[in-house]
Amino acid sequence: MGFKKRLVAVGIAVCMLAGLCFAAVRGMQVKQDNGEGMLSFHKKDTIYFWYSDSAMKDYITSAAVSFSENNGVRVIPVLASDSEYLEAINEASLHGDQMPDAYILSNESLEKAYLSGLASTILDESGVCTTEHYPQTALSAATYKDMLIAYPYFYETSALLYNKTYLEAWTAEQLKAAADGGGEETPIVMEGAEGEIAEGDAQEKRITVTPEQIAAGIPANMDEVLAFADNYDAAENVEAVLRWDVSDIFYNYYYVGKYMVVGGEAGDDENNINIYNDETKRCLEVYQGLNQFFSIESDAVTYESVVQDFIEGKLVFTVATSDVLKKLEEAKANGSFAYEYGIGRLPQPSAELQGRSLSVTNCVAVNGYSEHKELANRFAAYLTSEYEDNLYARTGKLAANLAANTGDPSLMAFMEEYKNSISLPKMMETSNFWIQLEILFSKVWNGEDIDSQIKALSDQITSQINMR
Repeated sequence: MGFKKRLVAVGIAVCMLAGLCFAAVRGMQVKQDNGEGMLSFHKKDTIYFWYSDSAMKDYITSAAVSFSENNGVRVIPVLASDSEYLEAINEASLHGDQMPDAYILSNESLEKAYLSGLASTILDESGVCTTEHYPQTALSAATYKDMLIAYPYFYETSALLYNKTYLEAWTAEQLKAAADGGGEETPIVMEGAEGEIAEGDAQEKRITVTPEQIAAGIPANMDEVLAFADNYDAAENVEAVLRWDVSDIFYNYYYVGKYMVVGGEAGDDENNINIYNDETKRCLEVYQGLNQFFSIESDAVTYESVVQDFIEGKLVFTVATSDVLKKLEEAKANGSFAYEYGIGRLPQPSAELQGRSLSVTNCVAVNGYSEHKELANRFAAYLTSEYEDNLYARTGKLAANLAANTGDPSLMAFMEEYKNSISLPKMMETSNFWIQLEILFSKVWNGEDIDSQIKALSDQITSQINMR
């Protein structure tokens, strides 16, 4: 399910659930992975673990088997439909004979889970939930009212995707121009290729283009992006320096993420709402001005079309989520992507204004109704802090644990962006905020008055919070 569709689904679910413990869900069908070769245990030695992403089936099953073998307890994974997922957990907890003891849940639903008794403060007996093991972003995502009520597991955020081949050539030309100074041409040598110069040229000045020099050429803010676009001598295939999906809030939020506050760091503080302010207005003015420069039609560009344009070499920069990595590697394997690429931090709105991307953190919660909380906590800690090394390779999910993926520069670049991100808030009254903000961004992009749009959104969200 796409990010936008998932937000809509969450909004509908909250409208159904707010103000009450969850209604019973009838006719819910769940698929139980029994695990071949697993023997029957008494109920006290058995815990049930729920999740809703079929891409994780094999991984969760293998983790359950590994934990069972080392702890003498049976873990039964249950793959449930992501439709009305939390209500189904509630129904099984209150009336089922196979209560979910622990389960994966997105951070924005943790308030609903906690207030319904479906999430409890974690035990964390092994002490893994610290900034030594997780960025503060992950811990804040798993926190509600100053209590850790889940174990951070995996995340999604957006980052800058760039064509490294184009930037390497551009950097080389800039270094060459500076070295020549209007005189004789200087040979250019990419790092590690010095031996390619003929012996007779050995005494000449030579330029070595290094990865560090390429990285230094990545624009740090939108002022630098515009300056790059003005001066870039584009390759024949390039259609735009920068193009991204301007219709999806996940790829736009970083323009206002630093200054538009909804619930604070943990997204749970109804007294910390600051939507209508000068900095947010200035950031949106920058955003609106980009349409005049890049002329992107919001109804004609999708994330999928942007990624395809990047694969075809039509773009130098775009904004992407981590799913793009597998797409690019597949395209390189089949020959449709003939370039090198890199992942970097998103450029700030301007030299004076800071940005902050949006992130979603999936966590492992322990059911407050469980009769086996200690076992459930142990499995949750094992899954998120001991069995996370090959999570990305097997599922495409980015582990929130700092020890994971340290050997992959692209994955570590996403982690750097995640560290600076802000999570979706947990307050049920703000569940429609992201849909409304997406509408605001669309209107601003198409030239409507910024001040009145921010004021209207602020009034609406404040009104909803006051009804809390």
